[in-house]
Amino acid sequence: MLSELRSLLAGEPDPIANAANTAAWLFLRLPRINWAGFYFLHGQTLVVGPFQGQPACTRIPLGRGVCGTAAARNETIVVPDVHLFEGHIACDSASRSEIVVPFTIAGRLAGVLDIDSPELDRFSQPDRVLIEAVAALYAEACASSAPADAGSRASQASPA
Repeated sequence: MLSELRSLLAGEPDPIANAANTAAWLFLRLPRINWAGFYFLHGQTLVVGPFQGQPACTRIPLGRGVCGTAAARNETIVVPDVHLFEGHIACDSASRSEIVVPFTIAGRLAGVLDIDSPELDRFSQPDRVLIEAVAALYAEACASSAPADAGSRASQASPA
């Protein structure tokens, strides 16, 4: 499964193009999800990037919600029931569980990969391993074009 994504990203260093294709690939290949996408770090705020699913929250401060908490801790967070996560930000009321994986480019936190599901406890340990590998492949593909500020290239290309 990862070889397909690796081939999709091969030779393309642009973070926006790679995020768009990665989000679309996840949305098509990962069953029982209702949102898959990226948030890019701009200063102390995550800004929505390419995604598949319902319209999303545009800006999330570091430390807020699942995405902001994962970014602030720089660690993967798996939430079996988002309604039990203190400070959860409900962008889509149908979402019941979530996984958020931070990624680094050029040694710096650049953003998070966020996936939601309408099912409780949707994300297993094998899902976590897979999604962390997806985030690592994305970051690796983008590393060759990483500017000094890993989020600045995404902000230049994004109308956010």
